[in-house]
Parts: sequence; structure tokens; C-alpha cells
Amino acid sequence: MQRKLLLGAITLSLTIGLGAFSAASTLGGSASHLPRPDHIVIVIEENHSYSQIIDSPDAPYINSLAAQGAVFTQSFGVTYPSKPNYLALFSGSTQGITDNSCPHTMATPNLGHALLQAGLTFAGYSEDLPSVGSLICIAGDYARKHNPWVNWQDSQAQGLPATANQPMTAFPTDFSRLPTVSMIVPNQVNDMHHGKDPETIQRGDQWLKDHLEAYVQWAQQHNSLLIVTWDEDNKKEHNRIATLFIGPMVQAGHYDQRINHYNVLRTIEDLYGLPHSGASAEAAPITTIWKTPLHP
Repeated sequence: MQRKLLLGAITLSLTIGLGAFSAASTLGGSASHLPRPDHIVIVIEENHSYSQIIDSPDAPYINSLAAQGAVFTQSFGVTYPSKPNYLALFSGSTQGITDNSCPHTMATPNLGHALLQAGLTFAGYSEDLPSVGSLICIAGDYARKHNPWVNWQDSQAQGLPATANQPMTAFPTDFSRLPTVSMIVPNQVNDMHHGKDPETIQRGDQWLKDHLEAYVQWAQQHNSLLIVTWDEDNKKEHNRIATLFIGPMVQAGHYDQRINHYNVLRTIEDLYGLPHSGASAEAAPITTIWKTPLHP
């Protein structure tokens, strides 16, 4: 009798243990059920609210992207003004910056360094950057406040090489040569920052079509992803911005998960199994937009 009781207890214990393991795998595994794009291109636009972009007749190309991708209806900038939002997206922290001051040198974890440490590649492409690795704060319509990766260039810790800081003219036309992750910042005329609406929206929309449509078409056949987001709104919708994910692994639709730049960063990190930078460690990854959980 005692032997039967003992065997029953062992069986029950194993059943409970296996059930707990299964539940833990289900709950903790959601972030691992993600695709692994061959390339990600991220474009950062400027200073417009969600409702100024989504369903706007002034942004026909962006809305054509929205129709074929995931649109986040509850996406928000982290703060104001521009620079700390770019830093948040790249490093999971505003780095204590509360303005657009320049220059700064930083030595904290960041997406670019994490990619390089993992044997992957990163480059940022800034329109009108005067030369590869330029540290200048302002050059025509280029502004370093919109270029977060330059702040880690040649840093003693978590640093990036000067070759990661590229002008937009270096963006490959042979997309198979793209880095694993690219970040693109148009100049202040083409990113919707300068000018009056609706012209500034129309100009930014056309620039995006001219420079990214070929990549969008290529990406559909080459397991690659485009992310388009804004740094912040123009204080019209409590910092609610448009964020879009477009690619063959994305299930098109509107999603109401509340996200900000930290969630986007966390998702990119999880796609490649990277360590988490700053506040991205506490941010929920985006897991509901993918067509197939490819990596259980």
C-alpha cells in the first residue's frame, strides 16, 4: 500500500512538474516565437501625429505601406524633443538628454554594438551627412540630433566604428549587401521636420517612395523587413505617432498593443537574440503581428 502511494505521489509530482514546464515554455516562449529577418531597414520621420499620417490623402505612399503591413494604433514617442527619442530607440535610454544639444559621447549598451558583438552588422544612413564618420553637429539640412549612433562612434565602451556612420548616398542599391540592421534618417526637409503642412507631409511621403519602394518590393522575396516610425508627434495627440512594420513575415492589420520606442528596440533585439539595452529589458516585445512563429 505504501509503495502504491509512493508511486502515485511520484507520478503526480512528475505530471505537475511537466505541466509547469509546459506552461512556463508557453508563457516565456512568446518572445522566442519570432521570425529572423535577413535584413531590417528602419526609417525615422519627424514631428507628426498618428492622425496626420494614417488615412491622410497627403501621405498616399505611406498609406499604401500601411495597407500591406502592421499599423500600431497606440504607438507613442517617449518624450520631447527629438534627440532623446532617437537615443531611446537606439539604446533603450534617453541618456539623461532633455534637449537637442550637441555633441555628446556615450558609452552605454546600444543596438549597433550588440549587433556587431553578435557577429552581425549595422549601419546608419543620414541624408546630407558630409562624409563617412563625420562628427559635425549641423551641415545644411543634416542635423546630428537625428543621428543617434554617432554618439557612440569610437567610444571606449560599447563603441561603434566610424564606418557605421554613413551618408545616405552609401545606402546599397544591391540590397543583398545591406547590413543586418540599417537605420535611415532623411534630412530635415525630407523627414517632415521643416516646412508647412500639407507640403512637408507630401514631400516626406514622396521621398520615402523614391528611396524605399525598391527595397520594399525586394524584401517581399528576401525575408526582409521595413519599419517606419516617427520620433514624436507635434504635441497634438499626447505623443501618439504612426509606426508601421512591412515585410513578408508580417500579418497585415491594425494592432492596438501600446508600444513606444523601447518596445520596438526590444523586438529587434529579440529577433536576433541580442542582449537588451536599457529600458528595452522591461519592455514587452511585439509578438502578435507575425504570420508564423518560426523559432519555437
